[in-house]
Amino acid sequence: MRSAAEVIDLSSDDDGGGGQEELAPSTSGGARRVVPASPHDVTPNSLVDVKPALLYPLQPPGVGVGVGGGGGALVPVKEELPLPLPVPLLAARASSSPGVPALPPPRLCRQFWKSGDYVVAQRNPDTDALGGRNRLRINPKFLHSNATSHKWAFGAIAELLDNAIDEVNTGATFVRVDEFTNPRDGNPSLLIQDDGGGMDPEGLRRCMSFGFSDKQSDAFIGQYGNGFKTSTMRLGADVIVFTQNQNNWVPTRSIGLLSYTFLMETGCDDVLVPTVDYQYDPTTASYTQMLRHDQKLFSSNLAILLKWSPFASEAELLKQFDDIGEHGTKIIVFNLWFNDDGDMELDFNSDEKDILITGSHKKVKTNKAEKIATQSYVSTRLRYSLRAYTSVLYLHIPDNFRIVLRGHDVESHNVINDLMYPECVLYKPQIAGLAELSAITTIGFVKGAPDIDVQGFNVYHKNRLIAPFWKVANNSYGKGRGVVGILEANFIKPTHDKQDFEKSVLYQRLENRLKEMTYEYWDLHCHRIGYDNKKLPKASRALYRANQMNAGSSPPSAPRQLLAADIPTSRSAVPTFMNPVLRQKQMGLKRNFDALGSKTDSADQDGVPSDVSQRRRFNEYRTLTLENDKLRGECLQYEESAKQLALKEQKLRSQIAEERKKYDQLLQELRSLDVKTEK
Repeated sequence: MRSAAEVIDLSSDDDGGGGQEELAPSTSGGARRVVPASPHDVTPNSLVDVKPALLYPLQPPGVGVGVGGGGGALVPVKEELPLPLPVPLLAARASSSPGVPALPPPRLCRQFWKSGDYVVAQRNPDTDALGGRNRLRINPKFLHSNATSHKWAFGAIAELLDNAIDEVNTGATFVRVDEFTNPRDGNPSLLIQDDGGGMDPEGLRRCMSFGFSDKQSDAFIGQYGNGFKTSTMRLGADVIVFTQNQNNWVPTRSIGLLSYTFLMETGCDDVLVPTVDYQYDPTTASYTQMLRHDQKLFSSNLAILLKWSPFASEAELLKQFDDIGEHGTKIIVFNLWFNDDGDMELDFNSDEKDILITGSHKKVKTNKAEKIATQSYVSTRLRYSLRAYTSVLYLHIPDNFRIVLRGHDVESHNVINDLMYPECVLYKPQIAGLAELSAITTIGFVKGAPDIDVQGFNVYHKNRLIAPFWKVANNSYGKGRGVVGILEANFIKPTHDKQDFEKSVLYQRLENRLKEMTYEYWDLHCHRIGYDNKKLPKASRALYRANQMNAGSSPPSAPRQLLAADIPTSRSAVPTFMNPVLRQKQMGLKRNFDALGSKTDSADQDGVPSDVSQRRRFNEYRTLTLENDKLRGECLQYEESAKQLALKEQKLRSQIAEERKKYDQLLQELRSLDVKTEK
């Protein structure tokens, strides 16, 4: 015979009084809540046509929530007061009809884009009582719909890396991304850990609440306070957080569980997050339970954690703090999502030093050097390789900070080092009501052009890559091929998933300017990589063609033959350009080509046309000037940082002096005590 369904007492004393809220009648007279039966009490459905890997198990094995009145209430988001849990329809039916076998709870589809169907269980009428009706509820389905803002799994991982980078201000030196094996079922999970300042109990609750962010400074990447929820729920159905903090000189440890599986299996009509806290006790030199309300509430939350997390005992939970150190945060995302083919979306097996997107890294077999070079370049690999993506994710990685992926450091890849004939272009967007804004764009031909079919701009915002290789020049005749640029545009706002920019007026102006910049650079330098530059005079074109073919002055990556077929024969197909002097006045760029055109038929001593030589010298001068301005700005930033660090050092030294003074006073008081020892 199957045992009766589990019954949990969810009544709890309020802070303001000693009364209890009646939740549901029971035979013993107490307020009790019925939850689905344990895994051993439910007979699984027989699956014939459905692939088992696509379905989540009925319930994870582990310690039960409790039987009878031994449990307490769950901790809701941003609140500590216990809330009534909805009565699942199936369990209620089983409890009301003992002779009818209980049906299994709803299964969670493991495919992310198909897991949004959520059915709220039958709500207890008492939940509409005074105190519950006026409280804002967040339907658990919002967790899934909120996570759909991330279309790409690597974009979700980048959100978690941003949080670790922001912890540099609290002393973080590394962030570790690795595979974690779920001890319950042996399935791979995703682990992200840093040694930042960690979070105190209140900080953990703010992290798991919605729309809260204390990152108001421009120095932080995160802004909206929503990245943790969207990113973790996009990667997997469940996440558990371990964090250790030493604020106020009192070490604390906190554990929180955000579980879409738990909410769906129990049919909750609100987002409930069980959390437990521990505080260091110097008398016993160990961590003890930190009761925010009462023991019953703590025991209930701990039981939920042990039932729905990968860890079956409190000792296993606390063991996760062993490698965190004095402060830091460890995030484990488990029950990772599957793709449409029924395979896990993240691939941990194909490369032991990397994490790949399953099914996205299949290279096309070809003997063409052009396609081989394009497939091997970072612009292609970042679409499926986390190591390649993180290598260009940040324009500058902070000093003494490491990104460790699968046990190996990620080497930063500066795309500027891949450019031939680089130039720096100062762009100043003009818009009413805003202070003077500017961005320095470094542009050039990527090494290997035109063999490598790569073009576009890497646009960063506050050091974070938002638009990788943004292709602004779209045409059918190859103009702009191989032109790559890098800039940091802090004057436009990114979208919430940080994978694109808001389509504002500034965004449109930037797009148009980058397109003009691409075509302008192409007209100046396309002949250097083997194209027939029809913008040059005929004599200069012939002379340059002869130098390329005979003297070998072209770069090694340039083809021997001219690719005139890629340039349209009709002048109407080429975008028209304004006079440089007129463009100088409109765009605010200091350019001077007055000397151009007067010596187009002559050559300098090196055999290079004089107009090309003049442009080259002018571009070198402009590049050095802009680089000088950029370095001067960085020096000012470093000086300001040095001042802030000096103030911080002075503050810490004063705090240390005060603590030493207190210590000396306490030591004197201890010595002054008349302690008698018994013989």
